[in-house]
Amino acid sequence: MPYIDIIKEKAKADRKTIVLPETNDRRTLIAASHILEEGLADLVLVGNEEKIMDGAHWLELDLNGVRVVDPNNCGGKLDEYVDLLYETRKHKGMTPEKAREILTTDYLTFGVVMVKANDADGMVAGACHATADTLRPALQILKTAPGTKLVSGFFLMDVPDCEYGEGGTFLFADCGLNQDPTSEELAAIADTSAKSFKTLVGARPVVAMLSHSTKGSAKHALVDKVAKAVEIARSEYPSLVVDGELQLDAALVPSVAKAKAPDSEVAGKANVLIFPNLDCGNIGYKLVQRLAKAEAYGPMLQGIAKPVNDLSRGCSWEDIVGVVALTAVQAQLM
Repeated sequence: MPYIDIIKEKAKADRKTIVLPETNDRRTLIAASHILEEGLADLVLVGNEEKIMDGAHWLELDLNGVRVVDPNNCGGKLDEYVDLLYETRKHKGMTPEKAREILTTDYLTFGVVMVKANDADGMVAGACHATADTLRPALQILKTAPGTKLVSGFFLMDVPDCEYGEGGTFLFADCGLNQDPTSEELAAIADTSAKSFKTLVGARPVVAMLSHSTKGSAKHALVDKVAKAVEIARSEYPSLVVDGELQLDAALVPSVAKAKAPDSEVAGKANVLIFPNLDCGNIGYKLVQRLAKAEAYGPMLQGIAKPVNDLSRGCSWEDIVGVVALTAVQAQLM
């Protein structure tokens, strides 16, 4: 069974309420119809109900059962959300007037405030917004989860006919957020990524810290950064199964691991891949997605107090369905 089908079954078992604020995008409406049809989540669409339903009619979609919330026509709820946003951000100069203006014009912020108010369990956006637009209100309003050192982004990759990873399922991080993480930040990303893999996949995370070098085969400051990250991760997160620096083939392929890193408990067995910077992570996931015809779900955000997840602007409606299912499962586990 494909990995995403397992996630969908989990989502159906305990339906959560997920906000989709990008209702001017046809992919969102198509995804919403399929989510409702499959019973993956209860949905809140943010926007003008007449326009949303006109769009659904034009696309020949059934949105029966969806809840539409119009920020400009939601009665006392808007006042409640204005107060909540003002109280959360007044130390940064927020005023009630500014809060009202933001909530009636910025649907992503409106969706995040719904999650903050416990009127929804999570939010998915990013089909037509940059990652920063999705992340900013989430960090400002929801804040980071307790004990979190760093918010980061990951993709869950489901590679067909693949003998590596967890039956072809991998977690790639950070592929969407931190541009050039330090050794300390790479170690923190490794820890949260392992937890995310365990939570969402249910298997033992085996973490490889990737490089163009394996165990000192090359000398460079970039290699030193990754090697130091492994030392920090082992010291600060002693339960983590982690090794590096490892080249990708050494991390995944047992025969290569035997030659390049014979004493490693990770080499040849990795299912969580930590990339040394955002260039590598972003290029890597897109190569696997396009050339190996893998399903790429994300970028999921880890380290925020409640589930808010991003989408690639090149996503399909099927990707939105998958990320909504994953967000629902994250909400269950929170």
